[in-house]
Amino acid sequence: MFVLNTWYVAGWSADVSRKPIRRVICTQPIVLFRTQDNEAVALADRCAHRAFPLSEGRTVGDSVECGYHGFAYGPDGACTRVPAQTSIPERARVRKYPVVEKDGWVWVWTGEAELADPALVPDTHWMADPEWATVTHSYHFKCRADLIHDNLLDLTHESFLHQTTVGDDYIYEHGITVEVEGAVVSVDRLMPSVVAPPLYAETMEARGLFDRFHCTEFFVPNLHVLHSGITGEGRPREEGYLIKVLNGITPIDEHNTWYYYAFSRNFAVDNAQATEDLRIGLATVLDEDAAALEAQEIGMSTRPAGEHDVLIAQDGGVAKARRILAALLRKEQQALPANPTRVPAAVGRD
Repeated sequence: MFVLNTWYVAGWSADVSRKPIRRVICTQPIVLFRTQDNEAVALADRCAHRAFPLSEGRTVGDSVECGYHGFAYGPDGACTRVPAQTSIPERARVRKYPVVEKDGWVWVWTGEAELADPALVPDTHWMADPEWATVTHSYHFKCRADLIHDNLLDLTHESFLHQTTVGDDYIYEHGITVEVEGAVVSVDRLMPSVVAPPLYAETMEARGLFDRFHCTEFFVPNLHVLHSGITGEGRPREEGYLIKVLNGITPIDEHNTWYYYAFSRNFAVDNAQATEDLRIGLATVLDEDAAALEAQEIGMSTRPAGEHDVLIAQDGGVAKARRILAALLRKEQQALPANPTRVPAAVGRD
């Protein structure tokens, strides 16, 4: 169902504090909290005693204490205290997940811990760069993660779904260039001599004609980085108003997904009104995406067996990304034991 040997965004750094919180990633319930030294910790959200959610408990020192019978677990997942007795059972431990905190995001590795390489966390440095201003949003999308990936790889939908903010008919009138490097799919579109979209025109005070561009880099399966902006006609992209849209896509289960969104810009960095206008405008974009993809999820779930998507040339990036994702899934499945024993995951709240 999901690629597990990868880093997924579990939340913003600001979300994780001494108070335990729950996240479900790829059907795996996880509790997040901080130690006294401010280190972010991720453990299985299930006490070894009676499977009570640890996120319903509290932190005591560097441990998280179960709110049911008081079992406590340290940052390594080992039980540190059993209030009812002095001895601690050997099996009293919970799974520890590797964590990387970077650029305002907390990333969790959901697969085999020995394969967790921090160097595999994609570059998102714009969120922490003082030369860029950033607006963020967090959404629970009621759809499978694949639909969000498709949505970000085929931006022709902007012409129809986002007409009042970032859309225009000229988007679908220009073709795309698709490149693949390893597990990264890039979909590039150049739109020469066009007007800036409504949301950009206001915040950039952009009037007249520009070359607009957007290039989506999909780091399969967890992050999309959209390199976007406008520049003078015939001028290099790096001279223009530049935007980096960072989309952390984290599956909850087969029909629900966490969407962590950051919009970083290199213009009007100190303009508070521009930041507020973008926050509101981009929330509109995400609301429109959420409604469309929820409707699409219903359509996917109810269409007859054997009926499949009809892809066109603009879906070149979608097709290539699907093949890479399928290959990653096959690789992990082939590495599983011949007859693995599956333990149903308690999903519950996300």
